[in-house]
Amino acid sequence: MYFEKPGKEFTAQTVQLAVQAVKEYGIRHVVLATTTGFTAEAFPELEGVSVICVPHAYGFKEPGKNELSDEMIAKIESKKGFKVYAASHALSGAERGITSKFGGVSPVEMIAHTLRFFGQGMKVCVEIATMAADGGLLPPNEPIVAIGGTGRGADTAVIMRAAHANHILETKIDRILCKPILP
Repeated sequence: MYFEKPGKEFTAQTVQLAVQAVKEYGIRHVVLATTTGFTAEAFPELEGVSVICVPHAYGFKEPGKNELSDEMIAKIESKKGFKVYAASHALSGAERGITSKFGGVSPVEMIAHTLRFFGQGMKVCVEIATMAADGGLLPPNEPIVAIGGTGRGADTAVIMRAAHANHILETKIDRILCKPILP
């Protein structure tokens, strides 16, 4: 499925396509980006499926704070099979801090920019899957569904096999379920 542009308004369709893929391919794990809780709330509980909801890292906007409120975290985690996991961004994190201070570009940032050829949501899908794998919440090299977006909401979903950050080049994207056409 190709959306005519990026945007939050495609969240419901993205979730619907992701749920359909979970059922059709027997996927046991979903990882989704959720900055405010909007996408996490849109995703349904599915029997036997774990849903890892990944917000921005603490300190992304303000030191020591997360954009996802404690109340929203509790609400998300009250859903059966749902867990919120915040960690350093796998495709920026410390490397962005170093290059911002000293210049240049890191190999990890090159990976991020290359994934953006397919759209911001594709970069997000790979990044959050790597983060969740590093946190022990996703098995490496097992098909999962990853859901990301451009700004807010979801407009990209893939079936992929995550790798830990120290093996990032072993990441595989098996199927693109949906993505926006880029402006």
